[in-house]
Amino acid sequence: MDARSEYALREEIVRIGKLMWEKNFIAAGDGNLSVRLGTDRLLCTPSGLSKGFLNAEQLLVIDLQGNKIGANFGAARELIPSSEIKLHLECYRQRADIQAVVHAHPPSAISCTLVGISLAKCILPEVVYDLGTIPTLPYATPTSIEGPERIRELIPRYDALMLERHGSVTVGKNLWEAYMRLERLEHSALIALQANAVQPVTPLTDSQIQKLATMRKNVFAQRGRDVCAECNACMVSERHASRLETGD
Repeated sequence: MDARSEYALREEIVRIGKLMWEKNFIAAGDGNLSVRLGTDRLLCTPSGLSKGFLNAEQLLVIDLQGNKIGANFGAARELIPSSEIKLHLECYRQRADIQAVVHAHPPSAISCTLVGISLAKCILPEVVYDLGTIPTLPYATPTSIEGPERIRELIPRYDALMLERHGSVTVGKNLWEAYMRLERLEHSALIALQANAVQPVTPLTDSQIQKLATMRKNVFAQRGRDVCAECNACMVSERHASRLETGD
């Protein structure tokens, strides 16, 4: 990748980080973003800084083991990668098509994990079509190896995941796709929270879900990716949603 392309990605991370902060998807030093720089390097946000106030020179280049590489001077000299980069690295290891990863702390989606509202149920058609189902992984201590271990099994099939009591992980073929999936996830969680406060929400019918699942599978097939209809955008019953989230 040439220097001009890398600089464009740096500017893109800065812009998306600011959007995440403005939309309350993150607070203080929360969250992190990364994008591939070729096959063996990543560009990522540093630890401890607000993503709403980053500049392009503060971003770090790391290898696929999470080690900081390249020039070590200027604005990034004293900065280190986020400890949560382990989540990103596991996503890249499991799927070659992933080019960008966004980890955030969206309030509505996290609230759903606290009160037992499942985002794995098929409620909104645009979510089923765009994301499939959104499983919630069992609680893992932040920054520990538990997070990547939880992600390892499900990220090959899902583009958006929730970490119980912690936050979201969304992936994409570029930074904007990973970010837009975060927007979709949080918007659907807000709707689910508000609707369930009135009465329990009924999922889409099996036939409605199957139509959306078929549409989704066909679109992804055209993009060269297979989506298993059984485990993503499927006929999700109460029991199946529970199985997604417990790993049973």
